[in-house]
Amino acid sequence: MDAHDLDHRARNLSGCIPPELVSRLLELGHTEVVELHAGRGEWFCALAWARLLGERDRQADASEVLAPYLATGWWTAVEAAAELLEAWGRAGEAIAITRARMEAGHPLALECHARLLARNGRAEEAFTLLRQHIGELSLAAALVNVAADAGRDEEAAALVSARTGHRCSDFPWCCRGLDRETALGLLARVRERQGRVDEAIALLRAGSTTSTNNAERLAALLARHGRLEELRETAATDDSVYAVQQLAGLLEERGDVEGAIAAYRQVGGAVAPDPHAAFELARLLARHGRGDEALDVMRVKASSRGGDDWILRTLSLLYLDQGRPGDGLAHLDALAVARGGEEEWDLYSIRLPLISARDGVDEAVAQARGHPEGTSSYAALPLAELLAGAGRTEEAVAVLFLHSPANSHDLAGYLMDLGRIDEAVALLHKDTPVQVW
Repeated sequence: MDAHDLDHRARNLSGCIPPELVSRLLELGHTEVVELHAGRGEWFCALAWARLLGERDRQADASEVLAPYLATGWWTAVEAAAELLEAWGRAGEAIAITRARMEAGHPLALECHARLLARNGRAEEAFTLLRQHIGELSLAAALVNVAADAGRDEEAAALVSARTGHRCSDFPWCCRGLDRETALGLLARVRERQGRVDEAIALLRAGSTTSTNNAERLAALLARHGRLEELRETAATDDSVYAVQQLAGLLEERGDVEGAIAAYRQVGGAVAPDPHAAFELARLLARHGRGDEALDVMRVKASSRGGDDWILRTLSLLYLDQGRPGDGLAHLDALAVARGGEEEWDLYSIRLPLISARDGVDEAVAQARGHPEGTSSYAALPLAELLAGAGRTEEAVAVLFLHSPANSHDLAGYLMDLGRIDEAVALLHKDTPVQVW
């Protein structure tokens, strides 16, 4: 076991049991499998098993499970162990292991160590550690966060303010550190925390002309403080739709659903002009029992952007929710004709749940297999989902097995559901072939 191998497998979710399938094993009652592989270099099993032991008041055993991973110096294991130790009331040990990695020069350890100190009554110490790193982006944000607990908001504000005069000369920035726009955002956070909301708004307005992040922070701040009219003004010139979302959310929260709808539609129009605004509007309408209106919104948007698969998926799900699969298929057919009649698999597969709801799973599978790409490895997954959703998990396994090791995580999950645990694990490790019974 070494840090490089652990990191590679965890990042790529390859050659290991991924976290969602570790959870599946536990849900199915196979704790002994998780325990076994926790001792065999399976990080996600080790972490889940350690958490479970901790919940059972077996913290010493949990620490033993993580010890070999910690011994590699792998940062992910260090961070996770520190989190567990802190949750168990052993913050001193958590601080010790993060300090060791910090002193060894790990680039992520200082921020984690400082935040840990601040959460456990040592904010002054954390602030002192971070203040010399004010020019580093993530550490400056950490400093602003711990400053409140340390009672040093004004000092943090002064440190951050010194960076607001810097303007990067090259795109996206020349310093790769704490740029002016981010500094303005951090300073605004301090001022809001101090109750100086008008100053925070002014700072974010100064930075929002060049920073999307600050524009979003401004909208969120206005919404948090109920500054409705200012939020309306901001939303009127918002290209990202974020301010519109904040405005609509605030109005909906206050019970003004019609106002929220109007915020998305803007200028009295029938349909939100931006596709993302249209999506949010449709969700809003559906939440309030106005499914037909939600369909109208997405139908119009699908007609103008009929090749955007996410829009068509949203539309088809709305048809399903409204119990109108036939109407959904008719609309998708009309859009396909308008595009010339040919549909690649990504677009064609959107209709499969609708076919299944109207005509049954077998018909959906048959039509899918008639598509030129219907026997490909990427087509196998939606077919397996249809079959498994109908309680035909063995058939789902058979479909996926034809393309193994493609879709191996999904295949392993279905094998686990069937109780074929050894085969599922072997497939994930790519040790032995999976047999279909």
